[in-house]
Amino acid sequence: MRAILSDIHGNLEALEAVLADIDALNDGAGVDEIYCLGDVIGYGPDPAACIDLVRDRCSLTLLGNHDQASLFDPEGFNKTAERAIFWTRRTLESGRGAADRFDFLGELPRTHAERGDTLLFVHGSARNPLNEYVFPEDIYNGPKMSKIFQLVGRHCFQGHTHIPGVFTEDLDFLSPADLDGQYTLGAAKALVNVGSVGQPRDGDARASYVTLEGDRLTFRRVEYDHRVTAEKIYDIPELDNYLGDRLANGQ
Repeated sequence: MRAILSDIHGNLEALEAVLADIDALNDGAGVDEIYCLGDVIGYGPDPAACIDLVRDRCSLTLLGNHDQASLFDPEGFNKTAERAIFWTRRTLESGRGAADRFDFLGELPRTHAERGDTLLFVHGSARNPLNEYVFPEDIYNGPKMSKIFQLVGRHCFQGHTHIPGVFTEDLDFLSPADLDGQYTLGAAKALVNVGSVGQPRDGDARASYVTLEGDRLTFRRVEYDHRVTAEKIYDIPELDNYLGDRLANGQ
């Protein structure tokens, strides 16, 4: 069994809760490896600790747009995200082990493919692995979705929007609730968004990730004390209070 997570965004409490959930699964079914689809940092108050945990626990980590922005100047970010990235960069630069953490981020790949390219992993989309958002409402944008699906061998796992669910090639979006939490990958193409560990935006404050056992996909939600993370954010002037407020309602 494989666990696939994304968009931690410097939220240590959420990441620790997800890893504890994965470890609990290990006692029974056995999670063999953990994949992270990027955005380990950005927004949240604990970038260094999250990098260290991901580096220690994940067998594959991809580059996200916030990870890249911490290495270079952020492009296309709103003011809140930009301020958070500049604070994140300064924090990482001043901490012990800074060089190793920046080396780790700088060496992250943008894509990963398996099973003869039939299984693809990206942060954003198959067309633009770093920056393209694929939102549920994009099922009404046929040209966009057609171009993305053309680049997918069969199944693509992604994050970036923080909204979990499955996109089908016949232009449907199935939320975890629609699927009763499970989906079987078959011959038909599908895009799977695993949601967000540290900044859910589907109205559910719980951390989100998925497990993949054979072709059986399971969406999992994990409770964590978002108040602890929010209080840390409130104590950092460079991080907008909004970033803490939104943790309470998954928006």
